[in-house]
Amino acid sequence: MFKFSLYVALLMFAAGSSIAAPVASPLELLVLGSGGPGATGRAGAGYVVLVDGEPRIMVDAGPGTFVRLGEAKLSLAKIDIVLLTHLHIDHTGELPGLFKARAVSGDGPVNVRVFGPTGHRGEGEEATFPSTSHFIDLLFGPDGAYSYLRDFAAPMTINATDIDASTHAPKTPKVIYSESGLDISAIAGHHGDAPAVIYRIDYRGQSITFSGDIDANGIDNLRRIARHTSLLVFNCVVLDPPGSRPVLYTLHTPPKTIGVVAADSETKKLLLSHLSPSIDQQRVSVEASIREHYKGPVVFAEDGMHLQP
Repeated sequence: MFKFSLYVALLMFAAGSSIAAPVASPLELLVLGSGGPGATGRAGAGYVVLVDGEPRIMVDAGPGTFVRLGEAKLSLAKIDIVLLTHLHIDHTGELPGLFKARAVSGDGPVNVRVFGPTGHRGEGEEATFPSTSHFIDLLFGPDGAYSYLRDFAAPMTINATDIDASTHAPKTPKVIYSESGLDISAIAGHHGDAPAVIYRIDYRGQSITFSGDIDANGIDNLRRIARHTSLLVFNCVVLDPPGSRPVLYTLHTPPKTIGVVAADSETKKLLLSHLSPSIDQQRVSVEASIREHYKGPVVFAEDGMHLQP
């Protein structure tokens, strides 16, 4: 028996050159943070998209994503695109730390492109939000809080692009990045008074769409951009009415509507993320509500989860 096993092993070794290495999926998603604004044991919202096996795109950067990225042991050296769905703390709070990690990840100059929403000057009780370009300038510009980072470990250039997220924004998705078959499109979302953007990444026949935090006023745009998407990452914070506080429905989408949108857009796979404790506690009823309309795969996100569209 031992001789036979050794013989088989030698044959396999001899044929090793003809055994193909696993081929990376065109797009892969690493969930860095699957939680919401509360300190509930999950990191805040954040993802890395791998293109042909290489980490290239970061989507949001909530608190705790810095640690999750280290646990994943992924290199930041080729991440050159950051997509911010909106500027709430639970989606951007880790940005300085992650940018510093990016600065020390390689030897040469660092060039990062950041995309995010235009700003909003609130009136009355509405909050005021800077544009993404102003936000980046406040953090990393010449007079910014972390201006030293521009030449801390290597010359670092951060170019920010503001995407129209106003109430008058176009109702059709716009391609904001296109290179070597990798296309990123965006359309305005809606998250209360916080300007918000929905993103879709397409590459070699696969696509990942990120809803961001979205209320009823952004649903039609989400349907438009998510059409036939391979994977829809939908933030799931509230239960169906009246299971959550009324004010939360002015900011988020309940499960039944999530199911309707996923079905209408013919989404191939649905990932529920940005999960609140109430969603965790009632997963069975949440999934049942979604499945009233959507019959495809439904996955509840976890920090560190790695999946393909």
